Order: sequence, then structure tokens, then C-alpha cells
Amino acid sequence: MNAFRLGVCVGVILCPIIASAQQAAPAPAPAPAPGRAPPAPPGLSQPLPDGPFLYRTGEGQNIRVTVIARMAWPYGISFLPNGDMLVAQRIGELRRIPKGSSTPVLVPGGPKSIVPASAGQHGYMNIAVHPRFAQNQLLYLVYTKPMPDNKRTTAVARARYVDGKLLDTTDIWVGESITGGPASIAMTSDEKLWIGTSGGGSGALAQDPGSLASKVLRLNDDGSVPKDNPFVGKEGYRPEIFSTGHRTALGLTVNPVSGQVFLSEMGPNGGDEINLLKPGLNYGWPIVSLGRTYPGPWQSKENEPTHHGFETPVVYWTPSISVSGLTFYYGDAFPKWKGNLFVGGLRYGEIPGTGRVDRVLLNDKLEELRRESLLTDLHQRVRDVKAGPDGLIYVATDEEQGAILRIEPAP
Repeated sequence: MNAFRLGVCVGVILCPIIASAQQAAPAPAPAPAPGRAPPAPPGLSQPLPDGPFLYRTGEGQNIRVTVIARMAWPYGISFLPNGDMLVAQRIGELRRIPKGSSTPVLVPGGPKSIVPASAGQHGYMNIAVHPRFAQNQLLYLVYTKPMPDNKRTTAVARARYVDGKLLDTTDIWVGESITGGPASIAMTSDEKLWIGTSGGGSGALAQDPGSLASKVLRLNDDGSVPKDNPFVGKEGYRPEIFSTGHRTALGLTVNPVSGQVFLSEMGPNGGDEINLLKPGLNYGWPIVSLGRTYPGPWQSKENEPTHHGFETPVVYWTPSISVSGLTFYYGDAFPKWKGNLFVGGLRYGEIPGTGRVDRVLLNDKLEELRRESLLTDLHQRVRDVKAGPDGLIYVATDEEQGAILRIEPAP
């Protein structure tokens, strides 16, 4: 494809739309029962073409998007110091894409995980690389761990990465009262491990200081509790907790310039949030939200969108884009995007097949100035987005026939 996209699909992507317009209109969806969410629509999902894809963007930064590898259900992207990419898959496998290659290679030795039976379940999720990887070769993997009696939970395994294999793989943290939903991890330069947990949509545990569900946890690199955590020694609080009142932790990232840690968390029907994590603060779920419940009413008890009395998000979405992974960009390949926040989205407004990458420009006080949606016409579930060490941006599409995409300046 050699034409720039002007907000509409061109070439092979447009053909199915034209063909469908010649068919009879589908029957209207049945009305939902009172107080119940309507059935999910069929959506706009489609196979990912071979590409490459060329785009104009709002800042005048023209880009080319290339499919560099295809694999089943990629979830999280991370990079080794030598430029190799690691990709965690929801089928409970870890793969490496060597620098300059497009061939994924299986990395054996990981923990046993539950292999999901549907797109809404999780196996391997995110990978974190130890800040002193060159000295200790340590990697961290958050995954869905099988438990006795057909139960499951969320766990973090630590392993040494040697010659393309994981060795000495050991769980250093296993969640309690957690049902194995989405989770995310990150490591800061002070060698602290951050874990974002989920607890189910009802939020029954998010405000419970004795539960690890729907929290952000902060641990030492061996899984022990740092002495300076905000709730250490406070009666009724788990000492692992750094912040409370979160919903569904889809992505953690560390701003490479400020060192601040940010969490993307999915709201209900709207109310997706990006939060700057601060010690001991409560982010409000399920008491407050900028989203509605799935049947329609506002989530907030006051029947209005508010965060009064709780920490407010840096960025939010209503309608929801079903936020996923996120990254700050400070490379040189896209000078007009330097300092911007990039956030993945699985679907927009509850319609399947409407995933995207949103670019958000913030000022020095983390106040939003403008945003732009990218890759919408590919109709893919975007699960992760990462700035690579080469200054380019990489995207994982969470599909049965998923892919890793590379965003680079257009020639």
C-alpha cells in the first residue's frame, strides 16, 4: 500500500465494507432485560493484512507500520539490554525475537500456567527485566497459576535468562484472594518490583486493606516487603500494598525520565484511567468512577461522575477504549512525539474489533493537552505498546492470529 490513510480504510481493508453494504441489513439486536447489559455485538474484527501500512498523523509525524512477526495471543512486550524482544503469550509461552529478526523463538523453562480457553482469560502476561540484568540475568514473569481444586490465582515467577532459556524458575509471590484476572508488573531503578492486581468487576475487595486484590503492591526484588512501604506496621493493612482502590490492572510503566510509576486500569462501561501512583493513596474503585455500569447507570453512588475524596486519574476515557499496555516515548525517531504517552486499547465503546493506540500529549504538570487515535482501521485488539531501545514503537495485537507491529517514520 503506497497511499497515506486519511482516517478511512483503503485497498483491501475497504473491500469487505463495500461488499457488506450490498447485503441485506442485519436484524436489530434484541432489547436487554431491565437492569441487564445488552448482548455483545458482532463487532468489526477482521484478519490483519500483511501491510506495511502508511499513515498521516496529527502532529505531522508520518509513519509506517510493519508486521514483524505473527504468533498466537501475544500479551506483553519487553526488551533485553542487547535489543532482543521478549513476548509473553496468553497460551502460557514466552518467545524471543532476536534483534533484527522476524522469527520468534520459544524460550523454555517458564512456570506452568493455565492455558486460557477464551480471549477474556490469561496465561502469561507481562515480563519485567531486572535493572542489573547484565550482572544477574534476572527476569520476572506475571502469570495465571493453577491451584488445587481447579482454582487459579496470579503469581510472579523469577528466573535467570541464560542462552535463550529460563533457569532456576521460582515463584517469589503468589496472590491470595485473587481469582487470576489481569495483572501487570514493572521494575524501577531502585530494584523494586511493582505488581498491579485485579479483583473482579464488583470491586468487593478493592477497598479491603487486608486483601491483595485490586491493589498495587511494591516488593523487593526477592519478593520481600520493603521497610518503607506506606502501610508497614499499620493495623489491618497488608504491608505489601502501595496503593488501593484499583479495578483491573492492565499495564504498569515507569517514566524513564521522571522515574514515576503509572498504572492503566480498565473502567466499567467507560471510565478507563491512567493513574500516577503515589504511596498510600486510594484511587476510589468501586465507590467512584468516571464510567457507567454495563446496564447504563453511573458507577458512582452519587449517580454522577466524580472522584471527590479520592485520587483523580491523569487521563480517562468515556466511552472506554478498554485500556491495556502503555509507554512513555523519549526516543529520537519521532521528535514530534517526544515525551508523549502511548496507550493500547482493546475496543472502543464496547464494540469488538475497534482496538487502537492512543497518543496523549501531557504538559509538565501531567495535564492532558490533546490526544490522537492510531491504527484504528486495522481492527485489532491492541494489548501492549512499548518504546523500543532502537527509538521505534512496538505493538502487540491480542488475537488468536496475533502479531507484533513496528511503528517507524515513513520514508
